[in-house]
Amino acid sequence: MDNSLAAAALRIAEALERLAPPPPPPLDLSLADAFVWHPAGHRLAPVARVARVDIGLLKGVEHQKAIVLENTRRFAHGLPANNAMLWGARGMGKSSLVKAAHAAANAETAGALVLIEIHREDIRTLPELLNLLRDRPRRCLILCDDLSFEREDADYKALKSVLDGGIEGRPANVLFYATSNRRHLMPRDMIENERSTAINPSEATEEKVSLSDRFGLWIGFHNCDQPTYLEMVEGYADELGLSIAREQLHAQAGEWSVTRGARSGRVAWQFVQDLAGRLGMEKAG
Repeated sequence: MDNSLAAAALRIAEALERLAPPPPPPLDLSLADAFVWHPAGHRLAPVARVARVDIGLLKGVEHQKAIVLENTRRFAHGLPANNAMLWGARGMGKSSLVKAAHAAANAETAGALVLIEIHREDIRTLPELLNLLRDRPRRCLILCDDLSFEREDADYKALKSVLDGGIEGRPANVLFYATSNRRHLMPRDMIENERSTAINPSEATEEKVSLSDRFGLWIGFHNCDQPTYLEMVEGYADELGLSIAREQLHAQAGEWSVTRGARSGRVAWQFVQDLAGRLGMEKAG
């Protein structure tokens, strides 16, 4: 090869190198206590501040709170713990409880747990994430919020493999929590349709329905009643230091829930945020 051809080849190689994406930075879990998984770049983005509420502000879910907190504490202390599915009514604090339990465990033992969020659409890359975390010194709690599967969606197979452990087994330093509005992670009409059209109905749905059975903890959340809703409102109002008579607070909170057509922790928080804004404007005026 003459010099001109060699120089041209070198220029092409250098151009291709410039076009290639840079390699991901080495994984450093000491950068933060929380990360978001980005499979496209095969990287974990640190989160400086997690959007969460204190675990003491979560009302009406005392039983669920005790289970999740105890399981998370065990894991943080290096003891056996279960993957957990938190399912049920919208707005009742499922994901808030996971984030609050993570913060509570780290408050007791600084830096004990890393919280890693994986988005629903990235669940098929969960095995890649686990391989990245395997044998790391910090213990990792992975959260997938609002997890569910639709018809013709095969991503559940990746999750099932992870929960079963596969040939390598689930990494000892990793725990998986998921939240869902669906008890079995898929719509009821999908389950019923497969049962009605299959030659063997039980076998047709066993693989998909049994996915939820692979979570060691299966924790249900249900719609709250009026007293519990008002207790949530009072807790948030007290936390923000809002100056308002209890009777007036209850009356406005009740009206707010009627307009929303629901009572839940989320509705209570939205009401208190609106109230705080209105009280702030009154003070400013």
